[in-house]
Amino acid sequence: MNTDAREVYADHHATTPLDPEVFEVMRPWLEGLAANPSSTHGPGRAAREAVEAARVEVARVLGAEPSEIVFTSGGTEANNLAVRGGARAAREADPSRSRVAFTAAEHAAVREAALSLNADGFEPVELRVNANGVPAAGAFPDFDERTALVSALLANNETGAVFDSLAELAARARAAGAVVHTDAVQAVGKIPVDVRALGVDLLALTAHKFGGPAGAGALFVRKGVRVQPLAAGGGQERGRRSGTENVAAIVGLGAAIRLASAHLSSEAARLTGLRDRFEAGLLLRVPDAKINAAGGSRLPTATSALFPGTEAETLAAALDLDGIAVSAGAACHAGTTSPSRVLLALGLSATEARATLRFSFGRTSREEDVDRLLDAVPRAVERAREAVRA
Repeated sequence: MNTDAREVYADHHATTPLDPEVFEVMRPWLEGLAANPSSTHGPGRAAREAVEAARVEVARVLGAEPSEIVFTSGGTEANNLAVRGGARAAREADPSRSRVAFTAAEHAAVREAALSLNADGFEPVELRVNANGVPAAGAFPDFDERTALVSALLANNETGAVFDSLAELAARARAAGAVVHTDAVQAVGKIPVDVRALGVDLLALTAHKFGGPAGAGALFVRKGVRVQPLAAGGGQERGRRSGTENVAAIVGLGAAIRLASAHLSSEAARLTGLRDRFEAGLLLRVPDAKINAAGGSRLPTATSALFPGTEAETLAAALDLDGIAVSAGAACHAGTTSPSRVLLALGLSATEARATLRFSFGRTSREEDVDRLLDAVPRAVERAREAVRA
Protein backbone atom coordinates (compact mmCIF):
# COMPACT_ATOMS: atom_id res chain seq x y z
CA MET A 1 0.00 0.00 0.00
CA ASN A 2 1.26 3.46 -0.89
CA THR A 3 1.06 5.24 2.48
CA ASP A 4 2.71 8.43 1.20
CA ALA A 5 0.22 9.22 -1.55
CA ARG A 6 -3.05 11.09 -1.18
CA GLU A 7 -6.01 8.80 -0.57
CA VAL A 8 -8.67 9.18 -3.23
CA TYR A 9 -12.39 8.64 -2.82
CA ALA A 10 -13.80 8.13 -6.32
CA ASP A 11 -17.03 6.39 -5.37
CA HIS A 12 -19.44 9.28 -4.90
CA HIS A 13 -22.23 7.47 -6.76
CA ALA A 14 -22.23 4.89 -3.97
CA THR A 15 -22.50 7.56 -1.31
CA THR A 16 -21.18 11.06 -0.72
CA PRO A 17 -19.41 12.36 2.39
CA LEU A 18 -21.72 14.27 4.71
CA ASP A 19 -21.34 17.98 4.00
CA PRO A 20 -19.97 19.74 7.13
CA GLU A 21 -22.60 22.49 6.75
CA VAL A 22 -25.32 19.85 6.68
CA PHE A 23 -23.94 18.26 9.81
CA GLU A 24 -24.02 21.60 11.63
CA VAL A 25 -27.68 22.05 10.69
CA MET A 26 -28.41 18.53 11.96
CA ARG A 27 -26.36 18.87 15.14
CA PRO A 28 -29.05 20.43 17.39
CA TRP A 29 -31.43 17.58 16.50
CA LEU A 30 -28.74 14.99 17.23
CA GLU A 31 -27.48 16.47 20.49
CA GLY A 32 -30.81 17.77 21.79
CA LEU A 33 -34.35 16.50 21.86
CA ALA A 34 -35.78 15.49 18.50
CA ALA A 35 -39.35 15.03 19.66
CA ASN A 36 -42.03 13.13 17.80
CA PRO A 37 -43.39 15.53 15.15
CA SER A 38 -46.88 14.16 15.77
CA SER A 39 -46.84 15.28 19.41
CA THR A 40 -48.81 18.42 20.21
CA HIS A 41 -46.55 19.78 22.95
CA GLY A 42 -43.88 22.42 22.36
CA PRO A 43 -40.98 20.08 21.48
CA GLY A 44 -43.26 18.15 19.14
CA ARG A 45 -44.39 21.33 17.41
CA ALA A 46 -40.76 22.39 16.99
CA ALA A 47 -39.94 19.04 15.41
CA ARG A 48 -42.94 19.36 13.09
CA GLU A 49 -41.82 22.84 12.03
CA ALA A 50 -38.35 21.52 11.20
CA VAL A 51 -39.78 18.66 9.13
CA GLU A 52 -42.11 21.00 7.25
CA ALA A 53 -39.29 23.47 6.59
CA ALA A 54 -37.29 20.65 4.99
CA ARG A 55 -40.34 19.66 2.94
CA VAL A 56 -40.51 23.19 1.58
CA GLU A 57 -36.82 23.04 0.59
CA VAL A 58 -37.25 19.76 -1.29
CA ALA A 59 -40.39 21.01 -3.03
CA ARG A 60 -38.71 24.27 -4.06
CA VAL A 61 -35.78 22.50 -5.72
CA LEU A 62 -38.04 20.08 -7.59
CA GLY A 63 -40.60 22.67 -8.67
CA ALA A 64 -43.26 20.89 -6.61
CA GLU A 65 -45.67 21.84 -3.86
CA PRO A 66 -44.77 20.89 -0.27
CA SER A 67 -47.88 18.70 0.00
CA GLU A 68 -46.53 16.61 -2.89
CA ILE A 69 -43.39 15.56 -0.98
CA VAL A 70 -43.40 12.32 1.04
CA PHE A 71 -40.41 11.62 3.27
CA THR A 72 -39.00 8.08 3.27
CA SER A 73 -35.99 6.23 4.65
CA GLY A 74 -34.14 6.57 1.34
CA GLY A 75 -34.16 5.84 -2.37
CA THR A 76 -35.05 2.17 -2.14
CA GLU A 77 -38.17 2.83 -0.09
CA ALA A 78 -39.15 5.78 -2.28
CA ASN A 79 -38.82 3.67 -5.42
CA ASN A 80 -40.77 0.78 -3.90
CA LEU A 81 -43.52 3.11 -2.72
CA ALA A 82 -43.70 4.57 -6.23
CA VAL A 83 -43.62 1.33 -8.20
CA ARG A 84 -45.55 -1.02 -5.95
CA GLY A 85 -47.79 1.57 -4.34
CA GLY A 86 -48.38 3.46 -7.58
CA ALA A 87 -49.20 0.39 -9.66
CA ARG A 88 -51.59 -1.04 -7.06
CA ALA A 89 -53.42 2.28 -6.73
CA ALA A 90 -53.72 2.58 -10.52
CA ARG A 91 -55.22 -0.91 -10.78
CA GLU A 92 -57.55 -0.21 -7.88
CA ALA A 93 -58.92 2.75 -9.82
CA ASP A 94 -59.07 0.77 -13.08
CA PRO A 95 -58.88 -3.05 -12.81
CA SER A 96 -57.91 -3.37 -16.49
CA ARG A 97 -54.53 -1.80 -15.79
CA SER A 98 -52.23 -4.72 -15.04
CA ARG A 99 -48.95 -3.92 -16.80
CA VAL A 100 -45.87 -2.32 -15.27
CA ALA A 101 -43.17 -1.16 -17.70
CA PHE A 102 -39.59 -0.32 -16.75
CA THR A 103 -36.35 0.19 -18.67
CA ALA A 104 -33.61 -2.43 -18.86
CA ALA A 105 -31.17 -0.01 -17.17
CA GLU A 106 -33.15 0.52 -13.95
CA HIS A 107 -31.60 0.25 -10.51
CA ALA A 108 -32.46 -2.95 -8.67
CA ALA A 109 -34.77 -1.01 -6.35
CA VAL A 110 -37.08 -0.33 -9.31
CA ARG A 111 -36.53 -3.53 -11.26
CA GLU A 112 -37.08 -5.88 -8.31
CA ALA A 113 -40.09 -3.89 -7.14
CA ALA A 114 -41.64 -4.20 -10.62
CA LEU A 115 -40.87 -7.91 -10.87
CA SER A 116 -42.35 -8.54 -7.42
CA LEU A 117 -45.70 -7.26 -8.69
CA ASN A 118 -45.98 -10.41 -10.80
CA ALA A 119 -47.14 -12.15 -7.61
CA ASP A 120 -50.02 -9.65 -7.48
CA GLY A 121 -51.13 -10.47 -11.01
CA PHE A 122 -49.28 -7.67 -12.79
CA GLU A 123 -47.34 -8.22 -16.00
CA PRO A 124 -43.84 -6.69 -15.79
CA VAL A 125 -42.58 -5.44 -19.19
CA GLU A 126 -38.94 -4.48 -19.78
CA LEU A 127 -38.19 -1.65 -22.21
CA ARG A 128 -35.00 -1.97 -24.24
CA VAL A 129 -32.27 0.68 -24.07
CA ASN A 130 -29.66 1.76 -26.60
CA ALA A 131 -25.85 1.74 -26.31
CA ASN A 132 -26.06 4.86 -24.14
CA GLY A 133 -28.33 3.11 -21.66
CA VAL A 134 -31.58 4.98 -22.36
CA PRO A 135 -34.63 4.21 -24.52
CA ALA A 136 -33.97 5.46 -28.04
CA ALA A 137 -35.69 8.80 -28.71
CA GLY A 138 -38.60 8.46 -31.09
CA ALA A 139 -38.72 4.69 -30.64
CA PHE A 140 -40.79 4.50 -27.49
CA PRO A 141 -43.38 1.73 -27.27
CA ASP A 142 -47.09 2.39 -27.58
CA PHE A 143 -48.63 2.26 -24.12
CA ASP A 144 -52.29 1.26 -23.91
CA GLU A 145 -55.16 1.06 -21.45
CA ARG A 146 -53.60 -2.02 -19.82
CA THR A 147 -50.54 -0.08 -18.59
CA ALA A 148 -50.73 0.88 -14.93
CA LEU A 149 -47.28 2.39 -14.42
CA VAL A 150 -44.16 3.22 -16.42
CA SER A 151 -40.81 3.73 -14.70
CA ALA A 152 -37.81 5.24 -16.50
CA LEU A 153 -34.52 6.15 -14.85
CA LEU A 154 -33.50 9.79 -15.13
CA ALA A 155 -29.76 9.20 -14.58
CA ASN A 156 -28.00 5.86 -14.40
CA ASN A 157 -26.01 5.09 -11.27
CA GLU A 158 -23.43 2.94 -13.10
CA THR A 159 -22.72 4.90 -16.29
CA GLY A 160 -24.04 8.37 -15.49
CA ALA A 161 -26.21 8.30 -18.63
CA VAL A 162 -29.00 10.92 -18.55
CA PHE A 163 -32.37 10.23 -20.18
CA ASP A 164 -32.87 13.51 -22.03
CA SER A 165 -36.12 12.35 -23.64
CA LEU A 166 -37.86 11.36 -20.42
CA ALA A 167 -40.47 14.11 -20.85
CA GLU A 168 -41.41 12.69 -24.27
CA LEU A 169 -41.82 9.18 -22.89
CA ALA A 170 -43.76 10.52 -19.89
CA ALA A 171 -46.16 12.42 -22.13
CA ARG A 172 -46.84 9.32 -24.21
CA ALA A 173 -47.41 7.13 -21.15
CA ARG A 174 -49.65 9.66 -19.41
CA ALA A 175 -51.67 10.11 -22.60
CA ALA A 176 -52.47 6.39 -22.30
CA GLY A 177 -53.60 6.92 -18.71
CA ALA A 178 -50.52 5.37 -17.07
CA VAL A 179 -48.79 6.72 -13.99
CA VAL A 180 -45.17 7.72 -14.70
CA HIS A 181 -42.33 7.30 -12.23
CA THR A 182 -38.65 8.21 -12.46
CA ASP A 183 -35.80 7.16 -10.22
CA ALA A 184 -33.89 10.44 -9.87
CA VAL A 185 -31.69 9.24 -7.02
CA GLN A 186 -28.45 9.92 -8.95
CA ALA A 187 -29.77 13.01 -10.74
CA VAL A 188 -30.98 15.26 -7.92
CA GLY A 189 -28.17 17.46 -6.65
CA LYS A 190 -26.12 16.96 -9.82
CA ILE A 191 -28.31 18.34 -12.62
CA PRO A 192 -31.46 20.51 -12.65
CA VAL A 193 -34.56 18.40 -11.94
CA ASP A 194 -38.03 19.93 -12.40
CA VAL A 195 -41.00 17.61 -12.00
CA ARG A 196 -43.29 19.84 -14.08
CA ALA A 197 -40.87 19.99 -17.00
CA LEU A 198 -40.33 16.23 -16.85
CA GLY A 199 -44.04 15.59 -16.70
CA VAL A 200 -43.71 12.72 -14.22
CA ASP A 201 -46.19 11.73 -11.53
CA LEU A 202 -43.69 10.17 -9.13
CA LEU A 203 -40.00 10.91 -8.52
CA ALA A 204 -37.62 9.34 -6.01
CA LEU A 205 -34.52 10.86 -4.41
CA THR A 206 -32.23 10.27 -1.45
CA ALA A 207 -30.04 12.59 0.62
CA HIS A 208 -26.79 10.64 0.76
CA LYS A 209 -26.19 11.08 -2.97
CA PHE A 210 -25.70 14.86 -2.60
CA GLY A 211 -23.98 15.48 0.72
CA GLY A 212 -26.84 14.60 3.05
CA PRO A 213 -27.22 11.78 5.57
CA ALA A 214 -28.05 8.19 4.75
CA GLY A 215 -31.51 7.20 5.96
CA ALA A 216 -33.45 10.14 4.49
CA GLY A 217 -35.17 10.15 1.12
CA ALA A 218 -38.28 11.54 -0.49
CA LEU A 219 -40.90 10.70 -3.08
CA PHE A 220 -42.65 13.36 -5.13
CA VAL A 221 -46.30 12.38 -5.62
CA ARG A 222 -48.12 14.62 -8.06
CA LYS A 223 -51.33 16.11 -6.68
CA GLY A 224 -54.23 13.86 -7.63
CA VAL A 225 -52.05 10.74 -7.97
CA ARG A 226 -52.47 7.99 -5.37
CA VAL A 227 -49.99 5.47 -4.01
CA GLN A 228 -51.00 2.62 -1.76
CA PRO A 229 -48.88 2.68 1.41
CA LEU A 230 -46.45 -0.19 1.86
CA ALA A 231 -46.97 -0.46 5.61
CA ALA A 232 -49.92 0.06 7.94
CA GLY A 233 -49.41 2.44 10.82
CA GLY A 234 -50.15 5.85 12.20
CA GLY A 235 -50.93 7.53 8.88
CA GLN A 236 -48.01 9.97 8.80
CA GLU A 237 -47.10 11.77 5.55
CA ARG A 238 -50.77 12.28 4.66
CA GLY A 239 -51.42 8.57 5.00
CA ARG A 240 -48.88 7.65 2.34
CA ARG A 241 -45.97 6.57 4.56
CA SER A 242 -46.60 5.66 8.18
CA GLY A 243 -43.83 5.82 10.78
CA THR A 244 -42.36 8.46 13.06
CA GLU A 245 -40.29 10.86 10.98
CA ASN A 246 -36.50 10.87 11.42
CA VAL A 247 -36.25 14.54 12.27
CA ALA A 248 -32.45 14.94 12.23
CA ALA A 249 -32.08 13.10 8.92
CA ILE A 250 -34.95 14.97 7.28
CA VAL A 251 -33.48 18.29 8.43
CA GLY A 252 -30.20 17.13 6.87
CA LEU A 253 -31.97 16.27 3.62
CA GLY A 254 -33.48 19.75 3.48
CA ALA A 255 -30.13 21.43 4.11
CA ALA A 256 -28.28 19.19 1.64
CA ILE A 257 -30.69 19.75 -1.24
CA ARG A 258 -30.65 23.51 -0.60
CA LEU A 259 -26.83 23.64 -0.67
CA ALA A 260 -26.55 21.35 -3.69
CA SER A 261 -29.06 23.49 -5.57
CA ALA A 262 -27.19 26.68 -4.70
CA HIS A 263 -23.92 25.30 -6.12
CA LEU A 264 -25.39 23.21 -8.92
CA SER A 265 -24.06 25.16 -11.91
CA SER A 266 -20.56 25.83 -10.59
CA GLU A 267 -20.10 22.28 -9.31
CA ALA A 268 -21.34 20.79 -12.58
CA ALA A 269 -18.77 22.81 -14.52
CA ARG A 270 -15.97 21.94 -12.10
CA LEU A 271 -16.76 18.22 -12.01
CA THR A 272 -17.22 18.02 -15.78
CA GLY A 273 -13.72 19.41 -16.10
CA LEU A 274 -12.31 16.82 -13.70
CA ARG A 275 -14.14 13.97 -15.39
CA ASP A 276 -13.13 15.02 -18.90
CA ARG A 277 -9.48 15.43 -17.92
CA PHE A 278 -9.52 12.03 -16.26
CA GLU A 279 -11.09 10.33 -19.28
CA ALA A 280 -8.73 11.98 -21.77
CA GLY A 281 -5.70 11.01 -19.70
CA LEU A 282 -7.00 7.51 -19.16
CA LEU A 283 -7.55 6.86 -22.88
CA LEU A 284 -4.08 8.22 -23.60
CA ARG A 285 -2.40 5.95 -21.04
CA VAL A 286 -4.59 2.88 -21.66
CA PRO A 287 -5.25 3.13 -25.42
CA ASP A 288 -7.63 0.16 -25.66
CA ALA A 289 -9.80 1.37 -22.77
CA LYS A 290 -13.35 2.43 -23.57
CA ILE A 291 -15.76 4.84 -21.86
CA ASN A 292 -19.21 3.30 -21.68
CA ALA A 293 -22.28 5.38 -22.65
CA ALA A 294 -20.04 8.21 -23.86
CA GLY A 295 -22.21 8.87 -26.91
CA GLY A 296 -25.07 10.55 -25.04
CA SER A 297 -25.76 12.98 -22.22
CA ARG A 298 -24.13 12.07 -18.93
CA LEU A 299 -23.92 13.35 -15.41
CA PRO A 300 -20.79 15.41 -14.74
CA THR A 301 -19.83 12.98 -11.99
CA ALA A 302 -19.30 9.53 -13.50
CA THR A 303 -16.95 7.54 -15.72
CA SER A 304 -17.71 3.93 -16.59
CA ALA A 305 -14.44 2.58 -18.01
CA LEU A 306 -13.90 -0.76 -19.71
CA PHE A 307 -10.41 -2.25 -19.48
CA PRO A 308 -10.20 -5.30 -21.79
CA GLY A 309 -8.24 -8.24 -20.45
CA THR A 310 -8.90 -7.47 -16.78
CA GLU A 311 -11.31 -8.34 -14.00
CA ALA A 312 -12.86 -5.22 -12.46
CA GLU A 313 -13.12 -6.73 -8.98
CA THR A 314 -9.40 -7.47 -9.01
CA LEU A 315 -8.63 -3.96 -10.23
CA ALA A 316 -10.82 -2.40 -7.55
CA ALA A 317 -9.09 -4.45 -4.85
CA ALA A 318 -5.64 -3.45 -6.13
CA LEU A 319 -6.59 0.23 -6.19
CA ASP A 320 -8.05 -0.07 -2.70
CA LEU A 321 -4.64 -1.28 -1.45
CA ASP A 322 -3.20 1.84 -3.08
CA GLY A 323 -5.62 4.08 -1.17
CA ILE A 324 -8.08 4.59 -4.02
CA ALA A 325 -11.79 3.80 -3.58
CA VAL A 326 -13.75 2.90 -6.73
CA SER A 327 -16.56 0.48 -7.59
CA ALA A 328 -16.93 -2.38 -10.02
CA GLY A 329 -20.44 -1.41 -11.12
CA ALA A 330 -23.16 -0.53 -8.60
CA ALA A 331 -21.89 -0.61 -5.02
CA CYS A 332 -24.98 -2.50 -3.87
CA HIS A 333 -23.94 -5.38 -6.16
CA ALA A 334 -20.21 -5.27 -5.42
CA GLY A 335 -18.77 -8.67 -4.63
CA THR A 336 -21.20 -10.61 -6.82
CA THR A 337 -19.92 -12.81 -9.64
CA SER A 338 -22.70 -11.94 -12.06
CA PRO A 339 -21.95 -9.27 -14.67
CA SER A 340 -23.87 -6.01 -14.39
CA ARG A 341 -27.20 -6.40 -16.19
CA VAL A 342 -27.14 -2.63 -16.84
CA LEU A 343 -23.92 -2.99 -18.82
CA LEU A 344 -25.28 -6.07 -20.57
CA ALA A 345 -28.34 -4.03 -21.57
CA LEU A 346 -26.01 -1.52 -23.25
CA GLY A 347 -24.72 -4.34 -25.48
CA LEU A 348 -21.53 -5.26 -23.61
CA SER A 349 -20.56 -8.91 -23.37
CA ALA A 350 -20.36 -10.59 -19.99
CA THR A 351 -16.55 -10.46 -20.23
CA GLU A 352 -16.62 -6.74 -21.00
CA ALA A 353 -19.08 -6.02 -18.20
CA ARG A 354 -16.78 -7.80 -15.73
CA ALA A 355 -13.89 -5.65 -16.94
CA THR A 356 -15.64 -2.32 -16.23
CA LEU A 357 -14.86 0.01 -13.33
CA ARG A 358 -16.95 2.97 -12.18
CA PHE A 359 -15.18 6.16 -11.10
CA SER A 360 -17.47 8.81 -9.63
CA PHE A 361 -16.62 12.30 -8.44
CA GLY A 362 -18.21 14.77 -6.05
CA ARG A 363 -17.83 17.77 -3.75
CA THR A 364 -14.56 16.58 -2.19
CA SER A 365 -12.91 15.61 -5.51
CA ARG A 366 -9.87 17.67 -6.52
CA GLU A 367 -7.39 17.98 -9.40
CA GLU A 368 -4.81 16.03 -7.40
CA ASP A 369 -7.28 13.14 -7.20
CA VAL A 370 -7.27 12.97 -10.99
CA ASP A 371 -3.47 13.04 -10.96
CA ARG A 372 -3.39 10.10 -8.55
CA LEU A 373 -5.92 8.16 -10.59
CA LEU A 374 -4.03 8.73 -13.83
CA ASP A 375 -0.89 7.49 -12.16
CA ALA A 376 -2.37 4.48 -10.38
CA VAL A 377 -5.04 3.11 -12.72
CA PRO A 378 -2.83 2.41 -15.78
CA ARG A 379 -0.28 0.68 -13.54
CA ALA A 380 -2.99 -1.46 -11.94
CA VAL A 381 -4.37 -2.37 -15.37
CA GLU A 382 -0.96 -3.43 -16.64
CA ARG A 383 -0.27 -5.55 -13.55
CA ALA A 384 -3.68 -7.20 -13.90
CA ARG A 385 -2.99 -8.04 -17.53
CA GLU A 386 0.46 -9.41 -16.70
CA ALA A 387 -1.14 -11.69 -14.13
CA VAL A 388 -3.55 -13.01 -16.74
CA ARG A 389 -0.73 -13.58 -19.25
CA ALA A 390 1.49 -15.38 -16.69
